[in-house]
Amino acid sequence: MAQSLVRTFTIRNALLAGILLMLAGDFMFALNDAMGKWLVASFSVGQVVLIRSIGAFIVLGPMIANQGAGRLFQMERPVLQILRVLATTVDTALFYAAVVYLPLADVMSFYMAGPIYVAALSHFLLGEKVGWRRWAAIMVGFCGVLIILKPSSAAFSQSSLFALVGSIAFAFAIILSRRLRGTSDTTLVTWQTIGTLLVGGVMTIGAWQTPSALDFGAMLLLGIVSCSAHLMITRALKLAPASTLAPLHYSLLLWAVIFGLAFFGDVPGPRILIGAAIVVLAGLFIFHRQKVVEIVVPPENVPKGVN
Repeated sequence: MAQSLVRTFTIRNALLAGILLMLAGDFMFALNDAMGKWLVASFSVGQVVLIRSIGAFIVLGPMIANQGAGRLFQMERPVLQILRVLATTVDTALFYAAVVYLPLADVMSFYMAGPIYVAALSHFLLGEKVGWRRWAAIMVGFCGVLIILKPSSAAFSQSSLFALVGSIAFAFAIILSRRLRGTSDTTLVTWQTIGTLLVGGVMTIGAWQTPSALDFGAMLLLGIVSCSAHLMITRALKLAPASTLAPLHYSLLLWAVIFGLAFFGDVPGPRILIGAAIVVLAGLFIFHRQKVVEIVVPPENVPKGVN
């Protein structure tokens, strides 16, 4: 009896810790996005991505040392590793390109559709069975995206396209991560960081603007915040079921609205709020159905904080 009570208490503590880490990680990702939007208003996307990637190595450095640098080159499926690096690099670069002109809530609404894209792509790329209920939810989710996008010749803006393509690249990165489950988190994050660093360096050519000490520190902090948030969510998924944590991730949209309003005076319009609500509800239904069908939702289906 005593052992049973201790076990129940331990499980509940782990569950609570997982929930708190997930919420903290989402807050950190939202803070990262707000900081990124502030920085790309003064510096090129390439420069922000470059210095941000350098900052991430402040966190990754000790992890690489602990794992051993040699393990970075012991990769399964090198072609898929390269494709994943390309997907995460496109995701990151286009996110920052989109927030130059669009409010945080608008861009985040596109990225909240990531799990919907994953469910659709999993059928074709992973051979996973998707029932008619989830296909219906996928279609409803796409309708929500169309409402956000407002696809007309007048409103189909370049920034909206950046956000849309970036969110699809994010979904491809999740799919590829599921194919690379045997690779450590340190290796995956290190190579994607190297990819963004190289692309940021190329994009910075001819667009470098010498930052002040404060701005340089803020860009380094951007990388530290993003990497720390990723680690928090990774740890949360080891402490609590993904099906429990998945709905909490949509708190990112709430933080995007709050930060956008507080720091940039951005007020999301009714079209964005309606479209985002449809996307979130469709995503939650997909999580629910996957839990019913598979009992456990794969951790990789939980959308990460894009950056």
